Amino acid sequence: MVMRMATIAAKQQPTEIIYPDSDGKPMADNTLQADAMTIIYNNLRAIFADDPNVFVAMDLLWYPVEGNPRIRVAPDVLVALGRPKGHRGSYKQWEEGGVAPQVVFEVLSPGNRTAAMNAKRRFYARYGVQEYYVYDPDTGLWQGWVRRGRRLTRVRQMEGWRSPLLGIVFGKGFKENPGLRRPDGSAFIAFEALARMAELAERRAERERQMAERFRQQMLEAQRRAEREERLARQEQRRAEQERQRAEQLAQRLRELGIDPDTLE
Repeated sequence: MVMRMATIAAKQQPTEIIYPDSDGKPMADNTLQADAMTIIYNNLRAIFADDPNVFVAMDLLWYPVEGNPRIRVAPDVLVALGRPKGHRGSYKQWEEGGVAPQVVFEVLSPGNRTAAMNAKRRFYARYGVQEYYVYDPDTGLWQGWVRRGRRLTRVRQMEGWRSPLLGIVFGKGFKENPGLRRPDGSAFIAFEALARMAELAERRAERERQMAERFRQQMLEAQRRAEREERLARQEQRRAEQERQRAEQLAQRLRELGIDPDTLE
């Protein structure tokens, strides 16, 4: 009887639910897709770098339903507004205050099928995404959907479209360059371009430092020259004063001898 009760109790123990951090699929099917994803991800992170409550992730599994790890998707890039920055193995919505990622991006690859992309769109519509964007690096074209009630509705004109939540502006892309602009109008740029810009800025700062150092040295030299000239002027002034005093003393002695020094040539 005791053994039977122990067996029943063991069967009633809840089984731990595992939410894997990986679905076993590659992040991208090719370098073109990976480059476009990386540019979108890095620039969105840069835009919201100063906001501690905007979380941006790339190829991160999102679990919207607690208790069902089979309901999941890994957007190429997701943005969760109102969620703190930090590292996550996956995005478990019930651990994020129930907040679904509001904006997701997908970059097409040859492996993407229309049926699969439509299934993703239905998933995003069902589980609370507000804006959904798809980029095709082979054509440079964007597709977009925004929430209208319970549905994601197609954006008819993507060129010049401004994301209501992110403020970024969409344009015609070229290969890995997705043609996006930041809210301030500056273009999204690749890491390599950022590195070159940083290198150029560093070189410019070094040139300016060297110029400032040369100017400082010139100012010090000018100051030292002025001080030398001032010392020489003071020395000349003292010599002139000494000569004047000697002449005055000589004139006084002549007067004492009864000689008018003014009559001497």
